[in-house]
Amino acid sequence: MHGEYKVPGGKLVVADVELDARGEILESVVISGDFFLEPAEAILDIARYLTGMSAKATVSQLAGAVARAGEDAEFIGFSPEAVAIAVRRALGHATSWGDHRFDVIHDVPREPHLQMALDDVLAQELAAGRRGPTLRVWEWERNAVVIGSFQSVRNEIDPEGADRHGITVTRRVSGGGAMFIQPGNTITYSLYVPTSLVEGLSFEQSYAFLDDWVLGALREVGIDARYVPLNDIASPAGKIAGAAQKRYAAGAVLHHVTMAYDIDADAMLEVLRIGREKLSDKGTKSANKRVDPLRSQTGMAREDIIDAFLDHFRSRYSTAPGAVTDAELAAAHAQVEARFATEAWLRIVP
Repeated sequence: MHGEYKVPGGKLVVADVELDARGEILESVVISGDFFLEPAEAILDIARYLTGMSAKATVSQLAGAVARAGEDAEFIGFSPEAVAIAVRRALGHATSWGDHRFDVIHDVPREPHLQMALDDVLAQELAAGRRGPTLRVWEWERNAVVIGSFQSVRNEIDPEGADRHGITVTRRVSGGGAMFIQPGNTITYSLYVPTSLVEGLSFEQSYAFLDDWVLGALREVGIDARYVPLNDIASPAGKIAGAAQKRYAAGAVLHHVTMAYDIDADAMLEVLRIGREKLSDKGTKSANKRVDPLRSQTGMAREDIIDAFLDHFRSRYSTAPGAVTDAELAAAHAQVEARFATEAWLRIVP
């Protein structure tokens, strides 16, 4: 059995595993890859410590064994957790990008509450087995501010500024910070994937893992992009995007990203209450300097950037054209009425 795991920004780890006759014990383990390990002999200790472990061992248990084997070794470009994930993939407990075919949807413009509902519905549909892994690029029907599930409306939003700029305020199911949305100035996408794809990864690790493809896409359009923990994508010129994520107990992960193609910084500052504490760890005194739009760095039209992103995704993974189904759309509309457009949901944190 063969499993691979590419560390975001790091090296490839490969695990070749054989089980005992009952399929319960790791009888033979070979770890390989393009990583560096000093001393080199530690690779034999790693295989020895993994041999004999249960085929049901968790990532934490496997990583613990690897760490003990390499207690005096230096892992360069990988980690004990990376080895554990590769072993779990070999055993079929975790999956990789190559194990899935992704539906790709470039959706039509939708109003903000419906976008929130669709995100939740599509993730739930994947968990229920009625939808496969999916990448959906959004289009916005109007100006909006999307606040995180734990944010306070009154602390984040200036109501007079929101009214002046025709802002619809909505709340998403994931945590994180507020996103200022203007339809022609924003690029938003969601990934709906099975939990198996991020099995063994912490939230921070999974952000880097699920954003890795878009870093490659940004580099192809000329932007030296990097992942900035916990949930930002940035270039030397400034922040480009923010990500948020929700994991569902039923077996799905919702990962969504909003990027600034262009931005009306004055309007944003009139609508959002961006305080000094928020900016204190960003190395800047002005919110205008925190976000550097894709337009200024590429000179490309928004539509061309989206096309380039989708072409890059298709070049890396197995994909098929997709669409939101009538049943999913109906379920989302029902959720708008029952939840996402209600004051009870919007002001669940006042």
